[in-house]
Amino acid sequence: MMETAAVIMLAFYAIGYFVLGGADIGAGMLLPFLARGAGERRLVVAAIVPFFLTNEVWLIATAGVLIGLFPTLDGVLLGGLFPLVLSLLVGWVVRDAGVWFRGRVDGAGRGGRAWRTTCDAAVTVGSWVVAGSWAWILSGWLSGAADGVMTEPAVAAAITAVMVLFALHGLAFCGLRLDGDLCRRCARWFGGVGERRTFVLTSAVMAGLVTVAGMAALPLSGAAADQGTLEMLVPGIAVVTPVLLAGQVWAWRLFGHRIRDPRPGSREERTLSL
Repeated sequence: MMETAAVIMLAFYAIGYFVLGGADIGAGMLLPFLARGAGERRLVVAAIVPFFLTNEVWLIATAGVLIGLFPTLDGVLLGGLFPLVLSLLVGWVVRDAGVWFRGRVDGAGRGGRAWRTTCDAAVTVGSWVVAGSWAWILSGWLSGAADGVMTEPAVAAAITAVMVLFALHGLAFCGLRLDGDLCRRCARWFGGVGERRTFVLTSAVMAGLVTVAGMAALPLSGAAADQGTLEMLVPGIAVVTPVLLAGQVWAWRLFGHRIRDPRPGSREERTLSL
């Protein structure tokens, strides 16, 4: 019973990260392609800012659940993947630094424009590195190539498909968050489906991908912690989970409206200047 609950908790947090965090990663990937000009890039970044930290909490929680409830699986999952894990962390830091520091230099002069352009490049490059690293890791798990080496065309095709999924998920997220020309630009890719249905569809595909990859890579049978540890940790995680969900709902209720222009004094403007 406790072992089943532990598996469900691990799957829940992992899916939560990829569905929520995958959206802002995909949005960062599309920043130079979707936005035309500095003003539109600012709007796309403003769409990401309120959520990227709350979304990353899910990744930290997933790591905590994995280490606490399945203490032997981290070595199994990450064995031979250290270069990919390192690139994932580097991309993560670069992307977050670009988002955090973008609003640190004021003014419309050459120095300010160069600084924001550099930060936008960091957001884009970091997002591509994170998406590519996750795509390679997930494709390796699906194919059984634990060392992450692309030895077959099928693995390379799987990596490409997962990166496309990240981009489409981010595009649907931008369609939900942005307005005006940016929203219409996103809608051209949706056809008559609409951004809400597209986001639900990409979320479902992302959740299915994570589930299948986890089932293929995780030897869950007998890998859970001892009964005493499970009896102590599982109820604690069950208590914390509603708090995390409540925080996510609060963030979406507060910042879930469409962004038109982060004018001085607006919530988006204050967030960008953190």
